[in-house]
Amino acid sequence: MNILHDLEKRGLVNQVTDRENLAKLLENEQVKLYCGFDPTGDSLHIGHLLTIMTMRRFQLAGHRPYALVGGATGLIGDPSGKSAERTLNEEDVVQTWVSRIQSQLAKYLDFEGGAEAKLVNNYDWLGELRLVDFLRDVGKHFSVNYMLAKETVGARLESGISYTEFTYMMLQSYDFYKLNEEEGIKLQMGGSDQWGNITAGLELMRRMNGQDEDETPEAFGFTIPLVTKADGQKFGKSEGGAIWLDPAKTSPYEFYQFLINTSDDDVIKFLWYFTFLDESEIERLSEEVQQRPEIREAQKKLAEEVTRFVHGEDALEQAQNISRALFGDKELTSLTADEIEQGFKDVPGATVEDASRPLPDLLVDTGIAGSKRQAREDIQNGAIYINGTREQSLDKVLEESDQIGGKFTIVRRGKKKYYLLRYA
Repeated sequence: MNILHDLEKRGLVNQVTDRENLAKLLENEQVKLYCGFDPTGDSLHIGHLLTIMTMRRFQLAGHRPYALVGGATGLIGDPSGKSAERTLNEEDVVQTWVSRIQSQLAKYLDFEGGAEAKLVNNYDWLGELRLVDFLRDVGKHFSVNYMLAKETVGARLESGISYTEFTYMMLQSYDFYKLNEEEGIKLQMGGSDQWGNITAGLELMRRMNGQDEDETPEAFGFTIPLVTKADGQKFGKSEGGAIWLDPAKTSPYEFYQFLINTSDDDVIKFLWYFTFLDESEIERLSEEVQQRPEIREAQKKLAEEVTRFVHGEDALEQAQNISRALFGDKELTSLTADEIEQGFKDVPGATVEDASRPLPDLLVDTGIAGSKRQAREDIQNGAIYINGTREQSLDKVLEESDQIGGKFTIVRRGKKKYYLLRYA
């Protein structure tokens, strides 16, 4: 199937310039395409994932993706989708973020073979531009009226926009022109909020190449949709904040759980968006959602496929182990220390310096029970579990065998209240 047809079938094409000629181009030659990622932090998040996976789809179809990390544009700030000015970061901070994001992107694309990907940084050419040359050679092709008509700029007129952010469109447009001229890139893709910047780049290219408006375009652009949930909320946020691709910021277990909790109303759309499953498999899972939603097979498949793509097979296995221990039939004592760190990252905890005390005293000292009376009642009533096993002895003293990996003891009070004891 033509890559463009496949993207449309999956619902991944929001807007596209000259669809007919782009489809022909993609059918007849290997196309170089690019997408930009500005370093606004030290990690990409799940909101970037659809763009990354779309680039990967192009690569699997035989085309060559270029991932541009905006070392220069990251110093300026994209006004797209923002109601106020971004905070400008120091250059050394931005360049550190560039390196980290390049390392992340390198995990998801193939840099060998006939459709090898390439990482580029627009600081390499924008950082060398002389202001006067840029204004004469590039700025003259942008009328203020044209820029004000773009939604990304027009939306900011009431609240205000600095000249710095106003020029962002020109810089991104020049990126497209430069990559087309030096690398032969003919397609730019991005999120739906980038449509104005992408089409501005095409217009700049046409003008600088002296091409008439009625001529067949030399380059193309398309956008993918903004990912929203059935309730209208933006995809990618949790109660704890953004879902990051960096495992140090969002653990693979948290990532897996975020996906497995996808609603029945969203899961099939997200399988089309975020997995490489074929049509027949997704249709089968759709039937399962209709006929046996309580099994949650589609959600498990979504979490499995995406966690594997982002974090790898070993991290997926860890996430599944933790999930089975907390919500399934796997013993808590089978978890490794690293898995416990992930699974119990946000539960209350305490450091134990002396475990040689009767359990009621330990429960009070670690804040699990409010008083010795409450602690004794909880133990006698069967409400206290040590590493998943009910403990009803008031004389119980935690021993070395109660330490998982020599580091932790997991205490549960009632059905759902977990506490993590760490040993000093």
